[in-house]
Amino acid sequence: MSRTAKVATTAGAFVAAGVVASVLNGRQRHQRRLRRGEDVVFGSVHSDPVQVTASDGVQLNVEVDEAESRTPTVVFVHGWVESIDVWHYQRLALRGKVRMVFVDLRSHGASGRSTRTRSTLAQLADDLRSVIAAQVPRGPIVLVGHSMGGMAIMELAAAEPQQFSRRVKGVVLLSTSSGRLMRSSPALRYLVPLLRVASPVLDWGRTFNSYSIVRRWGLGPNAQERHVDMTNELILASPTHVLMDFYPLFVTLDTTAGLEVIGRSRTVVVGGTADLITPIKHSRRLAQAIPGATLVALEDAGHMVMFEEHQRVTRVIEDVLEATA
Repeated sequence: MSRTAKVATTAGAFVAAGVVASVLNGRQRHQRRLRRGEDVVFGSVHSDPVQVTASDGVQLNVEVDEAESRTPTVVFVHGWVESIDVWHYQRLALRGKVRMVFVDLRSHGASGRSTRTRSTLAQLADDLRSVIAAQVPRGPIVLVGHSMGGMAIMELAAAEPQQFSRRVKGVVLLSTSSGRLMRSSPALRYLVPLLRVASPVLDWGRTFNSYSIVRRWGLGPNAQERHVDMTNELILASPTHVLMDFYPLFVTLDTTAGLEVIGRSRTVVVGGTADLITPIKHSRRLAQAIPGATLVALEDAGHMVMFEEHQRVTRVIEDVLEATA
């Protein structure tokens, strides 16, 4: 057999193995979805979408759940490779009790795609400013942010401190960090080699046994299968360019300038003790740096505390609402 034929045969075997693996993974995902036994199907909790135009023209997908009382409004900001659906449990628990605004960050969910140069914390904070101006022009606000969403809130505090003096009455920061993340995040260090390979290879690698990878790095050791599967579903729905475009943000992360400002609001920092993406010491550091902040450490929870400890997280939001009433 010629060298060319051998290469072709090897390449064909690789592609065939990839196809078989993808089919098997698809079947496994389907079976796990059936086993969830959900009362309300994950990904089905929505309201009519509205478009908010960012300062650079990107269309941001926003959903508003109205309530009898329009104040305060809770604005939810999700994290990297997530979408509005990450607030599944909190949305169901609080619906009708309080007015809620949910935004898909640029390039995420149903929002328009950003350029790589605009995939920055400063732009995310500016997007959050645009959403507030369009959907919460008056009245008190409680901001809830997970991971990169929490970072965007901290960046907004540095850029617009007057908002936190006048309107932002409460802040809940979930599984997030203000800096020095690359030194201490095992999951981000694991991701570095993957982001250095070509996009098509990364696309294929993300679907190959993704459930096991997500369980290992994204959630705690005792996480329920349904919560791992929901996380896996969120991540696989995000295009690879979202991973590539936003990754540099974490390398240079420093949101410490906004921490003192956030202390003007009733603030609770929540972290999981088994979080491998934003380790619990980052939550502790935030709680110490933000004046008057309270720390809630969730034992054995990983990064996805909104799923793993959804009742505790909802209660934290309710407590902040009660304290700011």
